[in-house]
Amino acid sequence: MKRQYDKISGFGLSAIIALAMSGGWALPAAAQSMEAALARAYSGNPTLNAQRASVRAVDENVPQALSGYRPRIQASADIGASILDANVPGQVGTNQRLAPRGAGVSITQNIFDAGKTRNSVGQSESQVLGARATLRNTEQNVLLDGATSYMNVLRDTAILSLNRNNVEVLEEQLRQTRDRFQVGEVTRTDVAQAEARLSSAQSQAILAESNLKTSVARFRQNIGIEPRSLTPARPVEGLLPKSLPLALNHALGNHPAVIAALHGVDAAELQVKVTEADLYPTFGVTGTVQQRYDSQLFGDNRLTASIVGALTIPIYEGGQVYARTRQAKETAGQRRIDVDTQRDTVRAAVVSAWGALEAAKAQIIAAQAQVEASSTALAGVREEAKVGQRTTLDVLNAQQELVSARSSLVTAQRDRVVASYAVLSAIGKLSSETLKLKAVSYDPRQHYDQVKGLLWGTQTPDGR
Repeated sequence: MKRQYDKISGFGLSAIIALAMSGGWALPAAAQSMEAALARAYSGNPTLNAQRASVRAVDENVPQALSGYRPRIQASADIGASILDANVPGQVGTNQRLAPRGAGVSITQNIFDAGKTRNSVGQSESQVLGARATLRNTEQNVLLDGATSYMNVLRDTAILSLNRNNVEVLEEQLRQTRDRFQVGEVTRTDVAQAEARLSSAQSQAILAESNLKTSVARFRQNIGIEPRSLTPARPVEGLLPKSLPLALNHALGNHPAVIAALHGVDAAELQVKVTEADLYPTFGVTGTVQQRYDSQLFGDNRLTASIVGALTIPIYEGGQVYARTRQAKETAGQRRIDVDTQRDTVRAAVVSAWGALEAAKAQIIAAQAQVEASSTALAGVREEAKVGQRTTLDVLNAQQELVSARSSLVTAQRDRVVASYAVLSAIGKLSSETLKLKAVSYDPRQHYDQVKGLLWGTQTPDGR
């Protein structure tokens, strides 16, 4: 059994994963890389696709706002029946059967609305930019979740293999202890200690298998497929700033959550102007053309046309507009506070992720030293036990320390990779372009350009 541990005596996670994948947890042979998994998540994650759909819906606010510059055209038509029977003494009776009918067209064009349309267009454009920033933040979260679930599967696979190998070693240790008990070299207590340690190892293996199944389920949720012989991943520290101050400066100026909050302030301030416009006069022109038949006499035919300019001056509307204006100002104040909140949140996330990355690096060094020392100690204790200088419990304890040290190394190496992705996300740079994923990049501007100038039509650009 010692040779099994020698297979993974190196300090790299790749060696442990290779043995784990070839051991207890059988997965399909086709290998998957971190980059391929994240590319699949970028293309097909339902959370990310739902956010893209949300951005497309927000895009439609712009043509809705632009409609305020355009005329309103309405057509109308009517038909009816009219009967008149009149008898007046001394006069000729009147008997009419009419079918009054007609059709008309009216055009209304806004000329002046106190800047309401202009500010509505600006507000909707700010909403679009904010939605795009929110989409970028969602993309970051999806990629970070994907990287985390990928590394969790690697970690739990390796830990499961370590625990299963530990069970095999302890089974061999128990067999040897029983043989020695039969010849009187050890006592019944030694056998009981070996049995207890084996039962504990079997329990840990069952727990490790359960943890792996959970991680596989999370992988399926985030990536969209089952994990298949995952290849070891590397940290993305080369994409990170050189120091924590540089990381903070980049994050506070470029993080999509902060940018989305700033656009939220712009939209809220423009909403104040949109609401205030209801307090000012408006002016518009309405043109009407109407054709009527049988209006008063059978066979008559009348064509009427008119153009009217209307000036509307609000005097008092019960205080509703004033209240909505004050409400909009308070909302704008809230959005400004949200910006400060987002900056504080981003700052805390950067500091936390940076600290986790530094801690993971230090833990790897310590875990490597612990593995080396534990391996040496186990080999020495085994040799000493053969000549009666060590007890069975000493061997079991040394064995457990080695397993714990290797599990700690696997966990630390997983933490380093995840922490590097977390820092990249915290500074706002985790994206398909930054990682150079082999996936078709989604450009939200394409849909915006397609719908911004549309004058009519209910079909979406993708044909729905």
